[in-house]
Amino acid sequence: MSLRSALSLLLGAFLAVAVAASDAPAPPAPLDADKISRAAGVPATVAADGVVRIGWARTDVVVQVDGSPLPPFAGLGSWAAFKETPAGVMMMGDEVVFQDEVSPAMDAAFAAGLEVTALHNHFFFDEPKVYFMHIGGMGDAERLAAGVRSVWDAVKRVRAERPRPAQGFGGGTPQHGEIDAQALEKIIGHGSRTRDGVVKIVIGRQGEMHGVTVGGSMGLATWAAFTGSDALASVDGDFIMTAEEVQPVLRALRQGGIHVVALHNHMIGDTPPFYFVHYWGKGPAAELARTLARALAAQRHAGGG
Repeated sequence: MSLRSALSLLLGAFLAVAVAASDAPAPPAPLDADKISRAAGVPATVAADGVVRIGWARTDVVVQVDGSPLPPFAGLGSWAAFKETPAGVMMMGDEVVFQDEVSPAMDAAFAAGLEVTALHNHFFFDEPKVYFMHIGGMGDAERLAAGVRSVWDAVKRVRAERPRPAQGFGGGTPQHGEIDAQALEKIIGHGSRTRDGVVKIVIGRQGEMHGVTVGGSMGLATWAAFTGSDALASVDGDFIMTAEEVQPVLRALRQGGIHVVALHNHMIGDTPPFYFVHYWGKGPAAELARTLARALAAQRHAGGG
């Protein structure tokens, strides 16, 4: 190969790299920690990798775990982290909530356009009971930070009204009576079984576990159990959901006044990955059933169920 040919090849390669570099997306600009701090109403810190974090230590309620006081730094801190991406700012966080704070905090998250991605405990033998609600979102950093602030403000309003966490949801207590199973079946659109005064509706779903097809009898099921009477019943149960179905189901349950008490996975190695929401509600049996029917409809609209 002549010197001229070699130089021509090198020049061509250089130009190709330069064109590719010019077409590549520009790296995200650094986040403005001051704007996030102002929107959230708390100081923000910047990590070495550029992630901006805000936090709120739960010093307002003394918590004991296994009889020992738990300092907030040992795991009682609410936080949110923000990272710039080519698609916008990503936010994820973990919020410390007591039982009577979960529904107000979740409602505030949804009102702010955030997602709720998990709800579970971290401790055993804790007093009062502590739960952790994980949230997330994408978009404008200040809007996301303001959304986190609205969640924290909702929690603070609960504690301002009642310094110690409540021991119950309030309202009447369902008493053993008659529940019209056929009326519930008609509303929800599925059959039921009755035992010991409990009307239970189970809706199976198929998936795979480690390459083996499994269904409702192996635990892949949505179900609801009604106790009490037609006038005042309680309902508890499970929704099985794929990832895209989670937010519509949660929102539908909360819009109907049913409390979300857990959100997590049950299996490892399932295809598609399934998530489960556990819930509890009280009220006229037919109204509870209509809320569940709306949640099922929202799930179907999201592509499954």
